[in-house]
Amino acid sequence: MRTLLALGAVLLSLASAPAPPPPAPLPARMADTGGGSQLITAVAADASATTGTVTWWDRRGGRWVRAGSAAARFGANGLAEGATRRQGTNTTPTGLYDLPYAFGIRPAPAGTRYRYVRATEDSWWCQDNGSRAYNRWVEKLPADCRPAEAEHIVAYGTQYAHALVIGFNYARPVRMRGAGIFLHVDGKGATAGCVSVPADAMRAILAWADPGRRPHIAVGTRRGPTAITRY
Repeated sequence: MRTLLALGAVLLSLASAPAPPPPAPLPARMADTGGGSQLITAVAADASATTGTVTWWDRRGGRWVRAGSAAARFGANGLAEGATRRQGTNTTPTGLYDLPYAFGIRPAPAGTRYRYVRATEDSWWCQDNGSRAYNRWVEKLPADCRPAEAEHIVAYGTQYAHALVIGFNYARPVRMRGAGIFLHVDGKGATAGCVSVPADAMRAILAWADPGRRPHIAVGTRRGPTAITRY
């Protein structure tokens, strides 16, 4: 009888104990968020995954609050550490990056505040390691950028309907590190290294993103050497 009473007291104590606090929002657990008050996180289960989740966050009153979320796709060969990634590996670079500008084949979604470059038949993204325009948007290909080593933007009518440039290897491009990494609309499957989301999510992100609030994007995995909390 005493044993039953003691067990009952323990169970009652457990039942009345306060619930543990919920985990802090992901941005609050990261090493760096870029210093702004908006952040996009793109998270995969592990480095071999080709799918995951993109979430966009606002910092309000000293706290990070989720503004929206969508399914995400990554490179066909998963993710790789951005600092050592190699071009042509079909991997999405992990790390924390700025978002220099937006672009698209279609008009900018209503509410877009980012500088938005509308693609034309002459719009290309140069990925030729021998070109002075490496990892840059160009209007008409320069002589030193081979068409086979560049993306003709309008050839990707679905993916590049709307997009944000991810600042991977952008400010000071390192040859063979990689070029043309964007947040764009889903195609038929995994990407060649970009992050993609459904069309309605991409429009929502462009309507939400405010360059005055210095948004960044963090790409990583749930755990391990490329864990998003490291960036």
